[in-house]
Amino acid sequence: MFIFAANDTDWKMSSGKKQLLTSIDDPADLRQLTTDQLPQVCKELRQFIIDAVSENPGHFASSLGVVELTVALHYAYQTPYDLLVWDVGHQAYGHKILTGRREKFHTNRKLGGISGFPTREESIYDTFGVGHSSTSISAALGMAIASQRQKEDRKVVAVIGDGALSAGLAFEGMNNAGAQNADLLVVLNDNRMSIDPNVGALKEYLLDITTSPTYNKIKNDIWNWLGIISKVAPKTRLLAQQVEHALKTSLFQHSNLFESLNFRYFGPVDGHDVIYLTQLFNDLQNIKGPKLLHVVTKKGKGFQRAEMDATLFHAPPGQFDKTSGKIFIIHKEKDSPVKYQEVFGQTMIELAEQNPAIVAITPAMPTGSRLSLMAEKFPDRTFDVGIAEQHAVTFAAGMATRGLLPYCTIYSTFLQRAMDQVIHDVAIQNLPVIFCIDRGGLVGHDGSTHHGVFDMAYLRSIPNMTVTAPMDEVELRNLLYTAQKNISGPFAIRYPRSLGVISKWKQPFREIPAGTARIISDGTDLAILSIGHPGNDVRDAAQKLSLAGYSILHYDMRFVKPLDEKVLQRVGKNFRHVITVEDGVISGGFGSAVMEFFNDHHYTVNVTRLGIPDQFIRHGKPDELHRLCGFDSRGIYDTALQILLHEVKHPSGEEIY
Repeated sequence: MFIFAANDTDWKMSSGKKQLLTSIDDPADLRQLTTDQLPQVCKELRQFIIDAVSENPGHFASSLGVVELTVALHYAYQTPYDLLVWDVGHQAYGHKILTGRREKFHTNRKLGGISGFPTREESIYDTFGVGHSSTSISAALGMAIASQRQKEDRKVVAVIGDGALSAGLAFEGMNNAGAQNADLLVVLNDNRMSIDPNVGALKEYLLDITTSPTYNKIKNDIWNWLGIISKVAPKTRLLAQQVEHALKTSLFQHSNLFESLNFRYFGPVDGHDVIYLTQLFNDLQNIKGPKLLHVVTKKGKGFQRAEMDATLFHAPPGQFDKTSGKIFIIHKEKDSPVKYQEVFGQTMIELAEQNPAIVAITPAMPTGSRLSLMAEKFPDRTFDVGIAEQHAVTFAAGMATRGLLPYCTIYSTFLQRAMDQVIHDVAIQNLPVIFCIDRGGLVGHDGSTHHGVFDMAYLRSIPNMTVTAPMDEVELRNLLYTAQKNISGPFAIRYPRSLGVISKWKQPFREIPAGTARIISDGTDLAILSIGHPGNDVRDAAQKLSLAGYSILHYDMRFVKPLDEKVLQRVGKNFRHVITVEDGVISGGFGSAVMEFFNDHHYTVNVTRLGIPDQFIRHGKPDELHRLCGFDSRGIYDTALQILLHEVKHPSGEEIY
């Protein structure tokens, strides 16, 4: 590959050199060093990330790939006065370490520790919360306009990956920025990856730029010549711009995409040459208006296993050996339960074999969702549309109009970005799009930006929508099967990111009639209604309550919409108190739907709702977060016992838990 670069900065730190990273508590300390010392800082920073993430897993390969870029940005710009916006945040570990969080980094993504993403409440250097992709350009433009209106000479830089650039929001931001003529620098970090390899025409366009030997050789020669001349005669800067523009236009078959949006395009440049990047950032600060610097990096740079398998090492699934890269995963017994995602992926293959109308769509999540299994078997029926959730939904709607049965597979937190399309393009037209909503509930270490807790509440408010959540893997299979049987409108199935509970889950398919619950245990003292995977904790709590002498009725409701009205009528007639349990927000969620039914049908029932309270839940292990929210097995037991001790006379009232 030919890239616009200065010289080779592969560098070996000789023994005995004084450690530099330990003396850097903020970027001001970094800027006290000479540029010749920056390669050593990069080497130490990269090793620090390797050491830390090998013991405390998190987002790995992305941060390794931008070590030099991170150091150069904080060295050349006067952060925090100058504003740096990261996108998505997977790549921001080096940024966190250089901005006062080195000593706390061992708490990354742990309960009570620092966030895995830039967070405004955590540091003045985190200028914008960036858990979802493609927001950096719009946010940075807003900051640049604000600084302009306030007559501040702040520089604003947005760092966006080529995967994140595939989302519509990024282009909306660029389009507006070009029209505003704001003083903004967009750094395009091009590693040809998001989590999985990038897809789409933009990927090919960027590849054309980075691999054109003619363009890069001539550009290097002319850039270096004009750089020398402009230092002697500054007025030649205009000539440099004119020659560069002519070069870009003449060497490509079509005009430069970024230039057409009124962005000055620079690059591609070597993203691992920290000294050259520093010089370039200093030069770019003297050029006003919207600019885009195209930086080519290697995801996982400096760690061989991560370079070879950037998808696996995007966020390693466990601790790993920091020398060999071997991941330490606890091997499960042969017949132990697997993750819901594995069940989904294998089930989709079975369904696709039976029904040729089935197609599958995902916005850049084939590996995480395990839709990659279907892509291997049916590549012409599986579509990865890139980081473009809105497009994914409307694309599915278009397919549905012509007789196909699209299974649109999206993480719950990302489906929020396409709510308008779910309503306007699918539900209003009552199209048979099947939404497979992965990562429903509290996902854990990624925190509030990634928890999938709002889906049941907003989906149940949409006319024509069927909303379901399986309690176990067999129910997931049956709901996936049911969704394509006589479907007349949109059908949503949401399931968690967790291990299932049934080892022999591959059972014959069984259609589940819409709006039907199933009884898990019968009883007369208290009724508990659950939706989804938390039903397993309810079952555990109910068994312990039974040992204490209480009789618990437990229904796995399966459907948030339509509700099983026969079951609710039975409960409303026979119980004074009901507990509802869900791993979604209780404001407007499943429990609210149950309360609405009782109110509308004039049942006098006290309903205690357990679920996500009206606040954003931070990061931690899922079981820790469930306990904090009060709907783990112990929390359900304690809540039920308090009610029972007040309402049911019992000889012992002994606590069994």
